[in-house]
Order: sequence, then C-alpha cells, then structure tokens
Amino acid sequence: MQPNPESAEQASRRNRRVVAGCLSALFVMGAVTAASPLLYRLFCQATGYGGTTQRAEGNLQYVLDRTITVRFDSNVAPNLAWKFEPVVSTIDVKIGETALAFFRATNLSDKPLTGQAAFNVTPETFGAYFNKIECFCFKEQTLQPGQSVEMPVTFFIDAKMLEDRDTAPLSLVTLSYVFFPLAHAADATLPSAPPANTGG
Repeated sequence: MQPNPESAEQASRRNRRVVAGCLSALFVMGAVTAASPLLYRLFCQATGYGGTTQRAEGNLQYVLDRTITVRFDSNVAPNLAWKFEPVVSTIDVKIGETALAFFRATNLSDKPLTGQAAFNVTPETFGAYFNKIECFCFKEQTLQPGQSVEMPVTFFIDAKMLEDRDTAPLSLVTLSYVFFPLAHAADATLPSAPPANTGG
C-alpha cells in the first residue's frame, strides 16, 4: 500500500513544531538558570529575605521614642589574612534615627589583599527594615601590608517594623559581616594560624 504523501507532510510539520517547542523551552530554562542568582539577589534585597538589609539613598523618617540595640558581629574567611572587628560591639539607636558605626580591618600579611564583605541581619525578618545609606560592604576593600583602616556604615531602622507583628516586639538586632578574599587578590597566609573569628 502506497503511503499517503499528505499524512507524511503533516507528520513532518508536527515533528518540526515539537522540536521547535522543545528548543524554545530549553532556551527559556537556560535563561532563567543564568539569571537566577541576580533574580534571587534582587528578591532578597526587595523583601529582606534571609536577613538581607535594604539600601537607601537617604533618611526622611521621623525619629520615634523607641530604642533598638544593634549588635555588631564580624568574621573573616580562613583564607584572608585580615583582622576585622567592630570599634564598638553594640549601639542603641532610636527607630528612624540615622546612626553611624565603624569597623576596623587590618591586613596581617606582607602582601596587598583585597576583600569584600557579605552581610545580613538577625533575626532575618528584620532585614526588610534595616536600611543602609552608606557601607564599606558596597564595594571591595584593598589593604596594603600591615595597613589598618576604620570603615563606616551609616544606617537607620524603618518605623514600618512596628507594623509587622514579627518585628514589632524586637529590641535587639545583630548586623553581621564576613570578609571574603576576592579571586584577583594576591594569596597570603599568616605565619601561624589564620585569624579567629571576632565577634562583637
């Protein structure tokens, strides 16, 4: 029996559509996968998820007569030969008040080293209300051999925290930093053990 040419052509068109659909789906999945770190970071910044703090251009808030204690925690990755610590371990700030704190970093090696700080706040639900105006963590930091610098962070706590039942009763928040070496930075090790984590 002779095959029907029209049926073969229809089957061929269906196959091409299926292949095109599969290739389109693969392209979309690949694009989503490639963009997912950026999308995740934007999501965290917008929602405070995982204790991600917010970034603000300035502070136009009213200062309320309610005080929050901000505790500072500092850590250094084992392969970065720095000492890193808060100048003061805690400060009390009023909700809506612009506050300034300093951290001190020292390069303990005999080479220039570049690092950048990752950060978060705990409790994590506080991330949506902890606003940084300026922070050393916004850009990489390079220290020369033996150099010690004080690095500022300017921040305020959004009064909207009082409208959130998870954050309204809180009176203590911890701002944590971990300094990591950047890939292009020179490798250096301490003469003895790497610096222990320094908590504040």
